[in-house]
Amino acid sequence: MRIALVGDRSPSVRSHVRVPLVMQAVREHDGIALDPYWIPTTDVAGLDALDGFDGVWLLPGSPYRDEAGAIEAVRAAREGGVPFLGTCAGFQHMLLEYARHVCGLDVAHAENEPGGARDFLLTPLACSLAGHESLVRLSPGTLAGRIVAARETMESYVCSYGLNEAYKEALTAGGLVFSGHAADDGTARVAELPGHPFFLATLFQPELAERRDRPHPVISAFAAAVARHAAAARV
Repeated sequence: MRIALVGDRSPSVRSHVRVPLVMQAVREHDGIALDPYWIPTTDVAGLDALDGFDGVWLLPGSPYRDEAGAIEAVRAAREGGVPFLGTCAGFQHMLLEYARHVCGLDVAHAENEPGGARDFLLTPLACSLAGHESLVRLSPGTLAGRIVAARETMESYVCSYGLNEAYKEALTAGGLVFSGHAADDGTARVAELPGHPFFLATLFQPELAERRDRPHPVISAFAAAVARHAAAARV
């Protein structure tokens, strides 16, 4: 079961360093052996670049070397029905891809285009979450709510950008569901796409969770979706 780890791998990004431990935890706790391949954003040249993968995980580490490559990774998974997980910058660029290609919005990421002429879909958070934990409130009945099986969850962040809340209504009207929000101010923390085999993104980083050799429920659910996709492909 091959998964594409899309991101510009760096030993200075804690999330990237944690990935091998997460893969081991998934194998030992969930019995799912994932075969991860790192793909730099600069190598995602088109929609066929991720052919043959059973899952796509767009990892943190922004600004990416190639914004277009990160967005194409999201688009390939969304249009191809391939399980997708986005964390931190992966959340941000999932929203950016959906806003542009589904909702038809001409919007940008403030970190990628500072001083740009376009409106910003992603803007600096009122208070940076870099290196902090914060409570997330999940909506019952959503994919995220079912995965975590709790109304609230404390999560880790290394993030300074989030959704410009002025665009939430447009994204929701386009079919995206915001299933997790900050408990303190109600801003978006989790987004998902109903009807897709697995299309979920979190502003927090579940790969940083310390759970005694158990993967975070979001990662376990992603791995299970990857396994289902791989099994269906073999039929």
